[in-house]
Formats: sequence, C-alpha cells, structure tokens
Amino acid sequence: MPSVLEDDDAGTESEKLQLGEVGRQPSSQVGKATRQLRASWTEVGVRGPEDGPSSLDGNDQDRGEREGEEEDKDEEEKLGGEESVISDEDYDTDLELGGKEKAYDPSRKTCYMKGAKALAVPLVTNTSILRLNLRDNWMEGLGGAAIAEMLKENCYITEVDLSNNNLGDKGARAIAAMLKENGTLVRLNLSGNLFTDRSAEFLGPALVTNTKLQHLDMSYNALREQAGQILGDALSENMGLRSVSLAWNGIRGRGAVMLAEGLGGNISLRAVDLSFNGFGKEGAVALGQALKENNVLEELNVSNNRIPPEGAVRLAAGLKVNKTIKSLNMGRNPIQNAGCYGILKSLLENRDSAMEALDFASIMVNQDFEELHAKVKEILPALTINHGGRIGTFGKAKA
Repeated sequence: MPSVLEDDDAGTESEKLQLGEVGRQPSSQVGKATRQLRASWTEVGVRGPEDGPSSLDGNDQDRGEREGEEEDKDEEEKLGGEESVISDEDYDTDLELGGKEKAYDPSRKTCYMKGAKALAVPLVTNTSILRLNLRDNWMEGLGGAAIAEMLKENCYITEVDLSNNNLGDKGARAIAAMLKENGTLVRLNLSGNLFTDRSAEFLGPALVTNTKLQHLDMSYNALREQAGQILGDALSENMGLRSVSLAWNGIRGRGAVMLAEGLGGNISLRAVDLSFNGFGKEGAVALGQALKENNVLEELNVSNNRIPPEGAVRLAAGLKVNKTIKSLNMGRNPIQNAGCYGILKSLLENRDSAMEALDFASIMVNQDFEELHAKVKEILPALTINHGGRIGTFGKAKA
C-alpha cells in the first residue's frame, strides 16, 4: 500500500501538472482556471466544523470524487469552445455588483432616465442651444427633474418640449420649482405627461410667480375639477402668458367655472384652447361672463365640451359686448341650430365686434341661420363660418 507521504507527493505532483496546463492555456482560460482554484481554496478556508459536510450524504470521499468529476468537466469545457469562456471583464463586474445579478429592464426606462441626467450636465453651461426638443423619451419624474435642475442654471434655452415623457406629479413638482427661478424660458410643452390635480397644486403657484413664460401646453393630461380651480386662480394673476392649452383633460363642474372666471381677470392671454373637456352649461355661462370682462383674448376654442343650446346662448351674451375676440370654435357641441343662431345674432348686435372666424363643425344649421349670416356679412365682410351643413340638404356647406 502506498504511504501517506507518497499520496501527498502524488497530490503535489498533480497540482503542478494542472498549473503547467494552465500556463499553456489562453489568457481568458487561465483566468477562469485561476478563479476555480481560488474558489476551492476559499471554500476550504471559510468552512468550519459547524457547517457540516458539503456533500448531501455527509461523505467526504464522495465529495472528493464529485470535485474530481467537476474538474474533469471544467477541463472539457475549456477545450469545448468560446461559449464556455468567461472574460475577466465579466468577473470584475460581478465583484462590483456584490454578487447580485443586474435586473433586466425590457422597457429601457432606466437608460432613458440616466440619459436625461447625462444630457443635463453639459447643457448647464451650454450657450449655443436655444431650443430643446426631448419629447416622447419616457424620462418619468427623475429624468424630468434632471432637466428641470439644468434649466435653473441655463440662461440661454428659450423653448423646451417635454411632451409625452410620463413626468407625473414628481416631474410636475420639479418643473414648478424651475419655473420659479428660470427667467429665460418662453415656450414650454408639457403635453401628455400624466399630470393630475396634484400636479396643478405645484404648477399653479409657479405660474403666478413666473412672468417670462409666454406659451404653455398642458394638453392630454389628467387634470380634473380641482385643477381647474387652481389654474383658474393662477391665470387670473398671471401677467406673462400669451397662449395656453388645456385641451384633452377632464375639467368640468366647479373647476370649469373657476377656470373661466380666471380667464375673465387675465390681462395677457391672447389664445386659449379648452377643447375636449366637460364645461357643459355651467362652464359656458361662466365663459360668457368672462368675455364681457376680458378685453385682450383673441382666440377661444371650446369645441367638444358638451355645451347645450342654452349654454351657447348664454355664452353669446358675452359676445354682444366683447371687442377683441377674433376666432371662436364651438364645433362638435350639441348646441344645434338654436345655439349657432344665438351666437351669430350676438355679432349682429355688436357693431364693434372683431370676429373673423366661427367654427360650428359637425353642427347642422337651417335656412334661418343662412339668412342671418347674410345680414352679418354686411357689417363683418371678412367673417368666415364653418358648419356641418344645412338641414334638408346633402353634403357639407362652408360659408
């Protein structure tokens, strides 16, 4: 029988042969073999008696046999091809992550947010870019906050498009903080960003403070009744905006009324888009009162707002005295011929009207409306009217 000493010598000789083979392998395979040896040494070094045997049945001899089989398998993999080779770079990355695998991100949202941060850094000191378009990049709140922080420092960019980025309430909060400090931004597009009434709580006070922003688009969001109240108060005090779009939201009820009241007190807005909300009769009545008080507004779009005939007639009361409104879009409201007739009649009674375009798209009118239109044309020859056609005729008429 061989002695213990002879077994030890044989083991030493085996290790030397293995190291010799490692030395003759490519560098990537050498790295793998070295890591395997380190792993085996580390396992022996850290395992104590309390850990128990590593084999399932507690047999150390079986463990040695399995380790020998695994070493043989590793040798076969090293000779099998490139697929079994692990680069040193991958090994270093595993160390940096602390052994945790990096989460798979199929939407790539993390890249977009990090990209926004990386882009914001050089833009802080950039002096040549005046217009920045970052629409539809899914930056979400963190990415929007990075851009907002940049705009606090940059004093050259005048136009920014952040539409369709899912900024949410967190992004709205960062944008609001920026608007309180920025003094150069003139045009800002925040359309399609999942803003809610909570977002309006941040943006409302910012619009009161900021006097440089002239054009604001907050369409295609989720603003509701409370947002209408907040923004109505803000617009009544704002002295810088020239145009604002709140189209495709859900402003209705008390929010629609207070928003209309805010427009009545505004002294700077020239164009307002309120289409695709839910102003209804109450909102239309409030808009009629606003048109009596406002003497600067030139364009108003309240199409698709579920305004009934009575609401249109009450809105027309404001047109009897208004001297600045040039374009009114009432299309796709259920105002019927009666509503259209009431609005047109108000222009006939207002010799100082500045109206140039009326839009009654998809609304049918009758012969009485056509006759009244002929009379109005005598005092407003430049007036154009679009409607859904005349009742009793086929096709769409456009006067």
